Amino acid sequence: MALTIVNTEVNIMAMGRIIIFYRTADGQCPVQEFLDSLSGKTAQKISWVLRLIEEHDVVPSSYFKKLVSTEEIWECRIQFGSNEYRIFAFFDGNSVVVLTHGLIKKTQKTPRREIERAEAYRRDYLQRRLRNE
Repeated sequence: MALTIVNTEVNIMAMGRIIIFYRTADGQCPVQEFLDSLSGKTAQKISWVLRLIEEHDVVPSSYFKKLVSTEEIWECRIQFGSNEYRIFAFFDGNSVVVLTHGLIKKTQKTPRREIERAEAYRRDYLQRRLRNE
């Protein structure tokens, strides 16, 4: 696995998929901010789950699952110790996974406002991509 920074996007290249981090129009990277807020051990576990997503065509739903009733939003599911972490994502084509933002899950149900935030990031990303921004 190679980690490179291209045009201020973090690209993790692997066999089957490429994971990139969504950036807002003003250059903020919500998922990077979330990852930076975590301990090193937690970040290592998240990195392990992201490698699973990159390298395997079929990923168990305990690690990567489409959220029902959403605009194609997926969640990376990480459990470390007694905490559960979620990173929201969507696909750009068949092989690119765009990570939007993350949270420490405190309730059984994923907060609707976080799903709506991921959907808004997806719409923004796709609109800007069409305009070649």
